[in-house]
Amino acid sequence: MNAIVIYKSKYGSTKDYAGWIADELSCEAVERSEIKPEELTKYDAIVYGGGLYAEVINGVSLITKNFDKIKDKKIAVFSTGITPLDCRAYYDDYVIKKNFKDTSMLENIKVFNFLGKMKMDELSFVHKAALKSLKKIMSSKENPSEMEKLLVELCDADGDFSDKDSIKELVDYIKA
Repeated sequence: MNAIVIYKSKYGSTKDYAGWIADELSCEAVERSEIKPEELTKYDAIVYGGGLYAEVINGVSLITKNFDKIKDKKIAVFSTGITPLDCRAYYDDYVIKKNFKDTSMLENIKVFNFLGKMKMDELSFVHKAALKSLKKIMSSKENPSEMEKLLVELCDADGDFSDKDSIKELVDYIKA
């Protein structure tokens, strides 16, 4: 199988996952900026990974904008973030719908979510400010939902929650 893992990483966890997946698939992991859309057609399997920012998978437009050219390939997309894995309903309702507006794409794309890292001392000024604003907005709600309460907690998360073992399902999907 001729596969490739493509990633766009800001703080490193997406790059780590891309490397782990590429090792398991015995293929190359390349940064999004290193590949041209027309090169995608030469692969049998494509794995794309990006960090999750405001429910958008960083750089996933490489897949969505070129979907018609690659829809006959085996495609997996993964995101990394700090949203707990047991929040699948949130992920499906918001993240998948926001990133795959044409939901028919999901017949050919399998989507995965992995825990990443958020180290406060590594965040950009913009991301720190966004977290501060989000926490303030969510904390001021009179009757916050469970997800809104969780978002307030996540604003204070600090650490590396990456888990190499979590790639197994994605790797198995591509190999099948």
